[in-house]
Amino acid sequence: MGFPDEGALQRAPSIVRVDWKGDEMFRYIVRRLLIMIPMLVLISILCFTVIKLQPGDFTTQFLTDPRITPEMVNQIRERLGLDQPAHIQYLTWVKGIITRGDFGYSFAYKRPVQELIWERMAWTVAVAGATIIFTWVVAIPIGIFSATHKYSVMDYLLTFIGFIGVSIPSFFLALVLMYVHLSLGGTAVGGLFSQQYIGAPWSWAKFVDLLKHLWIPVIAIGLSGTAGLIRLMRGNLLDVLGAQYVTTARAKGLHSRVVIYKHAVRNAINPLISIFGMQLPELISGTIIASIVLNLPTMGPFFYDALINSDQYLVMTFLMLSAFMMLIGNLIADILLAWSDPRIRYE
Repeated sequence: MGFPDEGALQRAPSIVRVDWKGDEMFRYIVRRLLIMIPMLVLISILCFTVIKLQPGDFTTQFLTDPRITPEMVNQIRERLGLDQPAHIQYLTWVKGIITRGDFGYSFAYKRPVQELIWERMAWTVAVAGATIIFTWVVAIPIGIFSATHKYSVMDYLLTFIGFIGVSIPSFFLALVLMYVHLSLGGTAVGGLFSQQYIGAPWSWAKFVDLLKHLWIPVIAIGLSGTAGLIRLMRGNLLDVLGAQYVTTARAKGLHSRVVIYKHAVRNAINPLISIFGMQLPELISGTIIASIVLNLPTMGPFFYDALINSDQYLVMTFLMLSAFMMLIGNLIADILLAWSDPRIRYE
């Protein structure tokens, strides 16, 4: 999971005079939600155009089958609506979403797209949420420790570990963790449950089994983001610790812990909050190979199969869902940022 450069994080949001309470907050959220509508329309047009630019379609795979004649392929294309012009296909797809909540039909799975998406969405959000919690819970304290003990042995060690974490691909780390788990006596690797709990009703034993499997994907997917967040937190906190108001607080005799956690950390963490909105869609779409290696029932492998099969409506829905999660994540990040820093107000 990648992160933007530190320079981009230092750009402060616009500050305007807005009462960030009650009706003003409600109007701001409604205004942002309304702005999302044309943005999603533009994103859908762009995604559909890119998908149509690729050579072939779902029926192309049948051309290599000697049992299927070109006439039969044309009949399949006509039945699936792939013989229609691209703009007609797009408008038909959008009309189905608006009028019936129908996101189209999966050619490969022969089922409605929304059914396929919702089957995997819960586990996708669960794994992504657990990974985000792991990333922030681990990265923030380590970043603070590294900044307050700069140029110490532990700082150099944590910096070295951070560089390793950023450089190791998530799928390779997943393979290493699976090997370590098996070497220590583990029996089941991959997936989120042991064989006997797949399809079984929820129980305490099933929940414990989930936790035994969940740590591998959480560490494999989240380590890169954790290492990047550690570096950002360290750099931001070092900049803040050199600010004049921190020097003034120390000169007034405030305890070092109060200066660091009440004044410095509170300001240093604000730029990190602004990247929260980019984490969730990246955890879904940016870890496809790791999810395939770990055999996770998430959207990543599903999206990969849809791309291979040119299942256009399934791909379109996945891309639109990722874009929607990005927009919602940015809205949540903006609200959290305004709550964290009372000086910040958004138009």
